[in-house]
Amino acid sequence: MKLTFLGTGTSQGVPVIGCECEVCRSDDPRDHRLRSSVLVEASGVSILIDGGPDLRQQLLRANVNRLDAVLITHEHQDHVAGLDDLRPLIFAQQRDMPIYAMPRVCEDIRTRYSYAFAETKYPGVPRFELHEFELGAKIDLADMSIQSIPIRHGKLPISGFKIGQMAYLTDMSDIDGLSMQYLSSLDLLILDCLRRDPHYSHTHLDGALAWAEKLQPERCILTHVGHKLGNMAHLDRELPDHVSVAYDGLQVTW
Repeated sequence: MKLTFLGTGTSQGVPVIGCECEVCRSDDPRDHRLRSSVLVEASGVSILIDGGPDLRQQLLRANVNRLDAVLITHEHQDHVAGLDDLRPLIFAQQRDMPIYAMPRVCEDIRTRYSYAFAETKYPGVPRFELHEFELGAKIDLADMSIQSIPIRHGKLPISGFKIGQMAYLTDMSDIDGLSMQYLSSLDLLILDCLRRDPHYSHTHLDGALAWAEKLQPERCILTHVGHKLGNMAHLDRELPDHVSVAYDGLQVTW
């Protein structure tokens, strides 16, 4: 299985508009972060997790020419605002794009992209095929079994995903107790890490390192990173050997 980090930034991206901090002025391309999204490829199936406002740029940069499905963690703008940019793939594949999301997220997508669900559609609108799943359910997609992982984004219940022995937990402030059963013996844990100081709806650096210590994955990669975490050159030197920070374009296998 292969995973490509299409974007690893927080909702504002990095650099942040108008900011003159060291990270936002960095010329290290690893410090330039689009909104968080990943592409998972396994057994001939390509799955996108989240599609924020940078999706067109991300898919072009990664040379993505087909998608089998989209998984959505939650309905915030930086995770769903780019779904209209799937139109070229929908047209090329000549089928509706399957999108898997919780019921309230599906309702948000229907409202946000009402033109895609109109009884009389304008020519050229995207065609979405919504599949609702309950938080914590298994999702059967092609020959893959994907586990929805209940996590918390502040007070908002959202979904992480486990595919094989990889878990993707972005925008996380806490893990529901029942979810712990799915997170043991992981080869790869991808974990939210917004900044160094605590945050009400995201994991901060010390918290992420504590989760990595508790869950003991073979490898932990931090994502959804903001400019206040610091630049990559410094982060590389201060993290434990099995923990690293993702950057846009990074590819990993497990």
